[in-house]
Amino acid sequence: MSLQPQVEDAAEERSAFFIGAAESDSGLFEENHYQLILQKANALASDNCLKEAIDCFTVAMQYGPVRPEQLSTFVDCILRNFKSKAAESDTLSDRSRDVGNRDDLFDCPNCRSFLGEPVTLACGHTYCKCCLQRRLLPKCKLCTEGVRGEEKANVILSGLLEKWFPEEFSRSKMICEVDTLCRKKRFQEAVSLATDVIQHDPETTVMARLSRAEAYMALKQYRLALEDTEFCLESSCFAEAFFRKAMVLHEMGEVDESLQAFLQCMAVDEDFPTAKRQVEKILCDLLSPNDENVKVGLRETAQNTLPHLRSKTLLAEAPSQRLSPVHRQAQHQARAVSAHHHLDNQEKRWESLERPCLSRAHSLRVHGSGCGEEGLKRVCSAPQLGDQEKGSLLKRKLSVSDTEPCLVDSGSSKHKKQGMTKGSKQQAAKVKTCRSVPSDQLDLNDFECSLCMRLFYEPATTPCGHTFCKNCLERCLDHTPQCPLCKESLKEYLACRKYNVSTVLDSLIKQYFSQEHSERSKIHLEEEKELSDLTKNVPIFVCTMAYPTVPCPLHVFEPRYRLMIRRCMDTGTRQFGMCINDPQKGFVDYGCMLNIRSVHFLPDGRSVVDTIGGKRFRVLSRGMKDGYSTADIEYLEDTRVEDSDELQHLQELHDEVYEQACVWFQNLKIRFHNQILQHFGPMPARESDIQATPNGPACCWWLLAVLPIDPRYQLSVLSMTSLKERLEKIQHILTYLQSIPNN
Repeated sequence: MSLQPQVEDAAEERSAFFIGAAESDSGLFEENHYQLILQKANALASDNCLKEAIDCFTVAMQYGPVRPEQLSTFVDCILRNFKSKAAESDTLSDRSRDVGNRDDLFDCPNCRSFLGEPVTLACGHTYCKCCLQRRLLPKCKLCTEGVRGEEKANVILSGLLEKWFPEEFSRSKMICEVDTLCRKKRFQEAVSLATDVIQHDPETTVMARLSRAEAYMALKQYRLALEDTEFCLESSCFAEAFFRKAMVLHEMGEVDESLQAFLQCMAVDEDFPTAKRQVEKILCDLLSPNDENVKVGLRETAQNTLPHLRSKTLLAEAPSQRLSPVHRQAQHQARAVSAHHHLDNQEKRWESLERPCLSRAHSLRVHGSGCGEEGLKRVCSAPQLGDQEKGSLLKRKLSVSDTEPCLVDSGSSKHKKQGMTKGSKQQAAKVKTCRSVPSDQLDLNDFECSLCMRLFYEPATTPCGHTFCKNCLERCLDHTPQCPLCKESLKEYLACRKYNVSTVLDSLIKQYFSQEHSERSKIHLEEEKELSDLTKNVPIFVCTMAYPTVPCPLHVFEPRYRLMIRRCMDTGTRQFGMCINDPQKGFVDYGCMLNIRSVHFLPDGRSVVDTIGGKRFRVLSRGMKDGYSTADIEYLEDTRVEDSDELQHLQELHDEVYEQACVWFQNLKIRFHNQILQHFGPMPARESDIQATPNGPACCWWLLAVLPIDPRYQLSVLSMTSLKERLEKIQHILTYLQSIPNN
């Protein structure tokens, strides 16, 4: 039988195997290069090398799709470049000079308009309902804490603003209704209502114009929408006005101008994620190829765009083009030379290209009135552009080409003169007057806590909009996780345990009722001082035996002890007494102070408290405070032994008891041995100075805690002030336990 067919079959199998492996390696190779180029692009963007980053991202898109969110670092780089050039030309300085300034207590920190229908966030800062309804505020402007967007209007503050400023409050409610109509897609009604608000106060209703601009945009009345956004930018510039303008321009197809407006929005407010997402999408469209032929052409220039990859294979070969390694290398070298000449030609073309101004007026001049949308869309998506043309186009849009940089204004250049817009001149000319509360409408009863019936002290507002003293609210939540007034569930609020002070209400109280607030603060401090006295009215936890230096973990779930633990933490003492129960007296005459090492609060209000024993004490008198026991106490200390012979005998007794305890502990059954180690830890080391502390050696208290004896007997040892008597008691117990068989 001939072996020739078998040999040929084996050769074909080996050939097929190596070809398949080569194809797999080629795909893996290309994927690795894609990741490498993408990492390089992000690194360049992080280093603020914008021009080089554009080249890298352009090439990366030839190996695989780049999602908009992957351009986040790139957008940050563009924004830094944009802000730097804006600072140089003073383009945004006039517009953003007042950002962050909030002179009026009744102004919203975001839009700086009247604080109509105020909503207090979990952080304690208050915004107008309009800003939160638009969902363009991801986190608080004042403290950067996240915004849930589910909070309800602050009931007390809403009532006060309606009482003090009825006309402004009414207009604010109407603007909120306009936003509600827009969300329901009733845009014509929204335009009509917003127009009514503007006619009553045409100069200051910025929010009404922004709401109307949104409705106009939905109705495709873009020119009217632009007029409203331009008015807002000239009268009271803030990020949302730029954002609304950018959205209108984007809907019109004015991609260049919309990109600039989005960047201006982020320059005023970097924490504007919706604008950043839009910029990422625009950049993705500008950089990504739209045609496979374009993709191939772009890949051929990759080696020269990234010199450190010149020795790498950047093209995935088709199965029909399987070449030997020698032929493949020759082909790549030829392509590298061709790509090098191609890149040189492209760079010359970049320098010869005149960078267009990106203002709206110029766009209409270039593309002709009425056809700006078609022209810009054609520029941004034309399939005949290669990667370098795309990169060059983007560089010119972002003012980072090799020619002299220029900065685009916001579309209101007709008002500019010597770096100042018409709107900013008007802003500089007028001085904003802060609102003041009519003196005849100030009523102390409006600021009274419904729980303690006293003036608010550290007022905290719940997500349901009701306000209480912080301490009063915490005490109520100890009993039930519901609002004391409306009974709405506050489980999530309780779980977060962020009872932050409502800053506006607190400021109003301090400003208009300073004397009453001072008296209220004095009373509060006196109460705190009383609670911090660790000899008078000391809180007593009636539960189990506790010993000096011995850990005592506690699970706290009763409302009275929740309050007690919180007070210990708030006053800073972090201490309370522990006693066992006594049927006649309530608790026994001797106990041990516990020092709180940490508290872990559970979502439902319970807590796990890690404590360790401190000083021993004797109860002098008993009392009660807010449901938990208190006591006046005196601390116990061991009587010191001064005679040297007596001290020597005491040291010998201590060493003897320690050795006996070690033998007993080692002979315990493994189950008991492990339980003791898990709960109380290892036995303390032998101490060289047995009188170093007022409570004596720690090993005595550890033994007393782990020995299986009656708590009353343990209590008698705890109350002793003689170390010798204590050691003798423990020795007696150990001798008895060792005499029991199988112990």
